[in-house]
Amino acid sequence: MAAELAAPAEGLGIEAIEIILLIGAVVAIIARRLKIPYTVGLVFAGILLAFIPFGLEIPFNKELLFKVLLPPLIFEAALYIHWKELKQDFLPIVTFASVGVLMSAGITAAIMHYAVGWDWAMAVLFGVLIAATDPVSVIATFKEAGVHGRLRLLVEAESLFNDSTAAVAFTIALAFAMGQTMTPETIAGTLVLSIVGGILSGLIVGGGCLLIAGRTRDHLVEIALTTIAAFGSFWVAEQFHWSGVLATMTAGLLVGNTSSLGFISDKGEESIESFWEFAAFVVNSLVFIILGINEAYQDFGRSAFAIGVAIAAVVLARAVAIYPLSAIFMKSRWKLEREHQHVMFWGGLRGALALALALGIPESVPYRSEILTVTFGVVAFSVFAQGLTMTPLLRRLGQLTDNDEKTAQAEKIK
Repeated sequence: MAAELAAPAEGLGIEAIEIILLIGAVVAIIARRLKIPYTVGLVFAGILLAFIPFGLEIPFNKELLFKVLLPPLIFEAALYIHWKELKQDFLPIVTFASVGVLMSAGITAAIMHYAVGWDWAMAVLFGVLIAATDPVSVIATFKEAGVHGRLRLLVEAESLFNDSTAAVAFTIALAFAMGQTMTPETIAGTLVLSIVGGILSGLIVGGGCLLIAGRTRDHLVEIALTTIAAFGSFWVAEQFHWSGVLATMTAGLLVGNTSSLGFISDKGEESIESFWEFAAFVVNSLVFIILGINEAYQDFGRSAFAIGVAIAAVVLARAVAIYPLSAIFMKSRWKLEREHQHVMFWGGLRGALALALALGIPESVPYRSEILTVTFGVVAFSVFAQGLTMTPLLRRLGQLTDNDEKTAQAEKIK
């Protein structure tokens, strides 16, 4: 058991964490002065680290992301999502996070099959893992840009929800790729169980932590209990092969929307907010620097054509998913402004989550290496091309006011 718990953090010793935090702090200062996205600066720093003699070599694996890095980012984002606002746009968010993801996966798979010549099993596996927008990248980018209101809710909530669809679909696609068979009933049951189980895990663990917190006024204990809620809900869900992201998101929503009930003291609320902002800064620094280090080791030349087609396919598939689905709500109370649709299309960033799924493909799958390289290529495009142009696009579309820009500058160092 001890070895199992240590495995995700293998190669991520205290020295490596201290160096990454120092680099993250320096990059935050430089990024603010150069007015570039903090996350892009971190990836650049990671790439540079890979080429210096004593650079860090931190293995990037699914366990590290899922068990260590993803829960705090999901929980911190969910803390600030108001249930009343989420409830108002729940239908379009769920539609984009389910139908939209499946549409994107299907279109991407078809293009990779016919344009690159990948067999269907390989194409579908890639289409599914690259279809969902990455909550780590999306949340970090929108926080830096200082986006608020309905637009931020739509984009961030979709990225949190669609991970569950992609993760379940990936499991099914991987089973088919490895020669297993699954009936439609089994597929539907797996999807429902993953969603319901994830939500229940978040409610039980998060609710239990809140009940204990209600018996103390010690803000340090309250912080500890929210940490248990974030990681514990994720761990419980994953143990039963349910959606860990939905579990942690549910726990975060529960903690963030029950302040009026008195479970958390006033001092505790302030301390929890500061603690989780710092936790998000630390984890973002780790994620994007590690991503940059691993990007530097990829041989993109041998798969250049496939990467180019994949980038075009992913962008096209995102457009086909966003604009037609938005048209469905055009004459309803959920109508999406055209500017919001453009931002949702271009803001569909891919990142560490797609790479974690790709790394989760067993070594026995013959085309694992090529899928991983192409995934790295798409993520590189997403981080640099989409990440660097996101704030200018928001400004051009009138979605970034002067106050938002001031907020963005302040948030870049968080």
